[in-house]
Amino acid sequence: MKKTFLFLLMNLCFVLGSFGIEAGGFSIHRGINISHWLSQRPDNNLAIDEKQITEKDFKLLAELGFDHVRIPIDEMILWNESGEKYEKSFQFLHKGIQWAIKHKLRVVVDLHIIRAHYFNAGMEGGTNTLWTDAKAQTHFLSLWEELSAELNGYDTHMLAYEIMNEPTAPDHEDWNKLIQRAYDQIRSLEKKRVLVIGSNLWQGVGTFQYLKVPANDPNIILSCHFYEPFILSHYKASWTEFKDITVPVHYPGYLITKEDYEALPEAEQKQVARWLKEWDKSTLHGYLIQAKKKADELGLNLYCGEFGIYRVAPRADAYRWYKDVIEVFDELNMAWCHWDYKGGYTIFNEDGKVDSELMKAIGLQAH
Repeated sequence: MKKTFLFLLMNLCFVLGSFGIEAGGFSIHRGINISHWLSQRPDNNLAIDEKQITEKDFKLLAELGFDHVRIPIDEMILWNESGEKYEKSFQFLHKGIQWAIKHKLRVVVDLHIIRAHYFNAGMEGGTNTLWTDAKAQTHFLSLWEELSAELNGYDTHMLAYEIMNEPTAPDHEDWNKLIQRAYDQIRSLEKKRVLVIGSNLWQGVGTFQYLKVPANDPNIILSCHFYEPFILSHYKASWTEFKDITVPVHYPGYLITKEDYEALPEAEQKQVARWLKEWDKSTLHGYLIQAKKKADELGLNLYCGEFGIYRVAPRADAYRWYKDVIEVFDELNMAWCHWDYKGGYTIFNEDGKVDSELMKAIGLQAH
């Protein structure tokens, strides 16, 4: 009986210990993005409301069971066009980090958008100069020099840096080269800081095969983003090609029924044709395993820094997707960070209360 108890206890410890990842003492499992606070503000408006994000938010997230936050930051919010710091914006950044740490939440500071690179530039008629302009690349490195000077006092067990969000280099090697330069820049200043690095083309799992990162550094975490199937995760999102879509979507099974597809105008049929297949947990696993194989090959941990379903999508289908994707994350021993907190993918219902069904689907409990 004693041996049986010890065996069960050891197995329980193994199971509990198998969830979440760790690099250089920076341990994370379940996180959430504090979006649209120091990033992607309407018209880059610097008039940040003191009440938008407060200590109470971090306290709530800790109580819900999250263990870390990802804080996206934009160059336009933290520096003016002359490169001078907006001191108040930096004060908010420090407040956010300090509130998180106070409530035992670790932090990933993510350089989300810079003037030379915006992940959605192509969809919005813009251009990125980062990949062709040497001065823009040098400036990008200088941003990390300044960020390190601001943040290097925080414990490496509590704060990590994400080099850049969703790179969209025309050539995968352009991103790999910039990774090396940014890595060298930060490592010249901080030897042990954990660095989060994603793959080219929006950190998609399909481009992990091309990703190159500095070797023999255990203080690196690889990061993917996961919004597959996109027509479900971005259903009727105003910034996508699906903003005016009329066909309903479903999960699991066929996202669009044959009858619904055949009833669509020809233009919409062309738009959704690629999604005419069956989706379930095994489909999600098939996508994510691509990134996991690369991480295992490099001997590094894998982190999904963004995933979620737009609140306009059918909620019952969304909850089923969340449940499946969380199970896949756990099976692959991936940490994760939900997109987002108070934005279009919010964890709150329209009545302002935490969505208990969403919390249940991702393995947490509303209160």
